[in-house]
Amino acid sequence: MSTTAHSGTADATAAALPIQFDGMPTVSEPATARDRSSTVRKLDAQLKERTNAEVRFDDGSRAAYSTDGSNYRQVPIGVVVPRTLDDVVSTVAVCRDHDVPITTRGGGTSLAGQTTNVAVIIDFSKYLNAVESIDAEEQTAWVQPGCNLDRLRHEASDHGLTYGPDPSTHSRNTLGGMIGNNSCGTHSIMSEFYGPGALTADQVLELEVLTYHGDRFTVGSMSAEELDAAIETADARGAHPGTAEGSAR
Repeated sequence: MSTTAHSGTADATAAALPIQFDGMPTVSEPATARDRSSTVRKLDAQLKERTNAEVRFDDGSRAAYSTDGSNYRQVPIGVVVPRTLDDVVSTVAVCRDHDVPITTRGGGTSLAGQTTNVAVIIDFSKYLNAVESIDAEEQTAWVQPGCNLDRLRHEASDHGLTYGPDPSTHSRNTLGGMIGNNSCGTHSIMSEFYGPGALTADQVLELEVLTYHGDRFTVGSMSAEELDAAIETADARGAHPGTAEGSAR
């Protein structure tokens, strides 16, 4: 299945955006971030020039993406909604050129602020959400990062299959987010007896990874010795992935 992980480094300046919630005090960014910097303007322009994605740096979009399922509030620098994987590659490259961090987002159901940050948010849920293929004999599927769990289950049910991990947000969360959080859920224990395991990590067979530094490669299962060797080489495969897509049970 296709899915994503996240990453981001460096600091960036975002424009000011006070946010008013009913019954809550106004939350605003520090005074040092109130002037929209030339870097942010260039970033906005280059993302629109180099991608076919929806690029949203307006205050309304930034406010909408400043929160997830948690109580955390972080106003992002901007939002990119990629239409293709090439859009993702180009978005990461532009952000890297400007030393701007990225944060990936699926359904926004995280309970600890994982999808909120002063960064460029990459939202996979609108376009990169397909179940690309299902192999009933091998009991595997390829999915895109923004694929919703219930959508995968619905399509898998036509083959007499299901997906074991069962978060309470299954109608809204994405497979990319499940991999990022290693999700399980209240009924996931059943997968210990009738599947490969209760955790999302138990289900993942292969990932296509894009790092913040632009390295792109495929990773699969490894022995402990192979994993230690990959980490020891200190190349991209031994580093934390930026955005991933892959195959899972």
